[in-house]
Order: sequence, then structure tokens, then C-alpha cells
Amino acid sequence: MKKRKLNGLEVSAIGYGCMGLSMGYGTAPEKEEAIRLIHQAFELGCTFFDTAELYAMGANEQLLGEALKNIRGQVVIATKFLFQKDWEGNSRTRLMQELRNRLEGSLKRLGTDHVELYYQHRVNKDIPVEEIAYCMGELIKEGKILGWGQSQATAEEIRRAHAVTPLTAIQNEYSIMERSSEKEVIPLCEELGIGFVPFSPLANGFLSGKVDPNAQYTGLDARRVITRFDRDNMIANQPLLDLLHQFAAAKHATPAQISLAWMLHKKDFIVPIPGSRKPARVEENFGAAAVTLTDGEFAEIETALEKIEIHGNRTDEDIAKLRSLQ
Repeated sequence: MKKRKLNGLEVSAIGYGCMGLSMGYGTAPEKEEAIRLIHQAFELGCTFFDTAELYAMGANEQLLGEALKNIRGQVVIATKFLFQKDWEGNSRTRLMQELRNRLEGSLKRLGTDHVELYYQHRVNKDIPVEEIAYCMGELIKEGKILGWGQSQATAEEIRRAHAVTPLTAIQNEYSIMERSSEKEVIPLCEELGIGFVPFSPLANGFLSGKVDPNAQYTGLDARRVITRFDRDNMIANQPLLDLLHQFAAAKHATPAQISLAWMLHKKDFIVPIPGSRKPARVEENFGAAAVTLTDGEFAEIETALEKIEIHGNRTDEDIAKLRSLQ
């Protein structure tokens, strides 16, 4: 697979979002199957694996660490820390200590002495981004992390943080259905030389074109609260799927592959991290790296998208409702 750079950090053109191997979409695969999927991704050329301390309370980091232990030197690991809204750090010293504790916990679970990329999972509005950036700079000096990033950050937060310690990557939701980052964030990343890592690049699987509008989701499955999976919205979004199917047929590809190829064509510093829980989907998603759109095809898709209204979305507030449904 071709490689791309996130502000100097070399990764495969498509990475693997590992959250779904432990949580998020109903019953997770058995551990042995999850490890096989991670190994399959690596064999297909993926060298970029994404996890977080929050995913299954650290179990996802443990899973990834076990799966990568024999190929650690050949891969890039990204993980994330999260400060809840009620965290009350009142000094840089306390913040630094808390971040060290969080990072050491992640490193232990991952079975490694460093991670290549350490994200702030969500920007806490009560902690100045400059303070987080300073602490990240200290961890970089110590070699515990090679670079850092923010997730779901605004252009202002990115610029302020980058001025203190340069950011490696921004991880925001981005797909052919969710394009708000195109307004300010992606142009700013281009200006500052920061990589952009879209999570949910296939809109939680909607862009596979295989989701049944009548499907019923149960338990801790995020699709219960993501409004793009409401039956009426799915039906209303059919014109988008029709467009993807049209190009998929012409390119001997799949709708998911066209969605990822569109994203890869847009900017060379964009590295999507789709999550897959079935071997066929893993193969399909990483196969998108070999699907190349011409400039004319890309322009045709862009023009068609201007005429298509998107119904429903995915928000953190909606995801937070999931546990109350148990």
C-alpha cells in the first residue's frame, strides 16, 4: 500500500480504526478473531492502527498491543486520552502528572515503551489548549510519544495549540456525508502542514451501501442513536448511494471504495481509518487504496454532491444517549 505523511509521520494511506473490535456496534468479535483481523490488515499493507484508553475501558488497547507485539517495529500506533468535563486540574504540574499517568497506563496496556501519535480525544473547554500542548511537548522530548493530535477540534483550537507544540494530526469525523471540516479545519491543516485523519470515513458503515433501512439495532450499538440510521433518513439519503453505486460500477469497485478513493483524492495528507469487523470488509476497505479517481471523475462526484441533501448525522451528544437506553 502507498504511504502518506502526517506532518512527517509516515503511515499507510489507509489506517485501521480498532474501536469496533471491542465496542460500539453490538457484540464484538471474539479475541482470536479480532487479532486475526488486525493481522489481516497488516498483511494488506496497513501500518497505522488507532485505539484509545476509552475504548472498552482499556481492553481495546490491550487487544491491539497483543496483536502487534511481534511486528511492533513495523507499525504506527495512535491512542487517545480523555479529560472529562468535570476534571479540575488547577496547575500545570497536576496536568502534567495526570497526563503521565494516563500515558503510562496506555503504554502498559499496549505493551510498548512509546506511541507514535497521542491524541486528546476531545478538547476540554475548561483546560487551555496551550497547556495541553505544552505537556505534549514535554512527552515528545522524553520520547514517550513521537507526535500528538486533537480530535474534533475547531480551527481556533488547532491554531492555538500548534503555536505551542506543532500538531502531527487532527482526527475529526469526516466522510462524503459529513463534510463540515472542509470549511476551516482541512484548509488550516494544509496551511500548517498537519495531517488529517478522518474517523467514521464510511459514515459508520452507511456508505457500504449494504445497510437495510429496516434493520433493528439492540444493546450498545451506536447505530441506535446515530440519526443517519433512522429509517426515513436512510431512505432520503438514497440519492447519495445511487451516486456511489454509479461510480462503483464504472470503476469495478464498491460504494465504500469509491467513498474512500474520493477522500484520498481530495488531499494527500488525509488518511482515513475505517473500522471493519469482517474479513471481507477489511479486504474491501484496504483495497480502496488501489482505486484511483481521475481529476475528471472526482470533479463529477463533487458536482453531483452539491445537488444532494444529506439527512441525519452523528453527534457526541447522541452517542451519549446510548447507555440510557439499556
